[in-house]
Amino acid sequence: MNRPEDENLLISGLIGSSPAMLEVYRLTRKVAPSTATVLLTGETGTGKELIARALHELSPRASGPFIRVNCGALSESLLESELFGHAKGAFTSAIENRTGRFEAAHGGTIFLDEINSVSYQLQVKLLRVLQEHEFERVGDTRTIRVDVRVIAATNVDLQDEITAGRFREDLFYRLNVIPLYLPALRERGDDIAALVNFFVWRYAQANRIPTASVHAEALRFLQEYDWPGNVRELQNYVERALVLSSTGEITADLLPPHVRGLAPVRIGRRSSDDLSVVCADLVSRKLAEIGDDSTDAWNHVVNFVERELILQVLRQTQGVQTRTALRLGINRNTLHKKIEDHGLGAESR
Repeated sequence: MNRPEDENLLISGLIGSSPAMLEVYRLTRKVAPSTATVLLTGETGTGKELIARALHELSPRASGPFIRVNCGALSESLLESELFGHAKGAFTSAIENRTGRFEAAHGGTIFLDEINSVSYQLQVKLLRVLQEHEFERVGDTRTIRVDVRVIAATNVDLQDEITAGRFREDLFYRLNVIPLYLPALRERGDDIAALVNFFVWRYAQANRIPTASVHAEALRFLQEYDWPGNVRELQNYVERALVLSSTGEITADLLPPHVRGLAPVRIGRRSSDDLSVVCADLVSRKLAEIGDDSTDAWNHVVNFVERELILQVLRQTQGVQTRTALRLGINRNTLHKKIEDHGLGAESR
């Protein structure tokens, strides 16, 4: 299969020529040469890191480092040390001085992904770096000055976080100098065919499949699906189908049942009535399992339903704990403990 036409690769690594994406390309190229802070918003899987890299590579800082930090993957204490470094003896395991990510990004760009997950206390230190371009390592008094461009990303509405008291308003305004919204895949359906062709080409090359193609029926299902996981979800399904194909052609039967409309609606999309039926079914199954002689039915059923709920939401958010906690309406630390209690560590990764 031939490589997709270069006309769709307006920015390296990004596919699509829909009006929504053309606007993203236009803004990216316009603001890249500046030093302004950029805030990328949009659902998970829409390509925020690719845009962040493009902003760096199209800027005068392209020869400098590009440092990515997933703020949602670390606890508050670890994140502070990761961002700003620490001095020897700052805490028990600090056996030597360590350079932080801001220091490592000097002369280049730092990309702060899931910025909404940074604790309220640590946001103060971030605000200072944005305003004064200086900070101290954890456990040190020496001030370090850096020349770094900051690009941040979030998949939640920071205005809502401000209202809820979880995000500082002054930090938001420092980050939101240039807002850049990445559209969900369902908002750029005209790009699906180009994306499918690109991923088919990529994975055909990776798996040494000489001729690879997509059947018209399969492409129709892909174009009609809603894509809650956006481009990342599409990429995964194309790779899976191509690997499973015995002929090199992606046919409809190689796509997941829910993409073809054959599986039950996922729990995240059910109405409240549907959810009631699901919960009642889960409870009935667990009660039947533990039997009539049980004297601890409450704990058995509650733990079972809780585990199933967390499991389903983790799968819908591709294991991103920050989004999972937000959707469940619980604290991220609480979620982390429940994941450990229910043995769901693999799902969260």
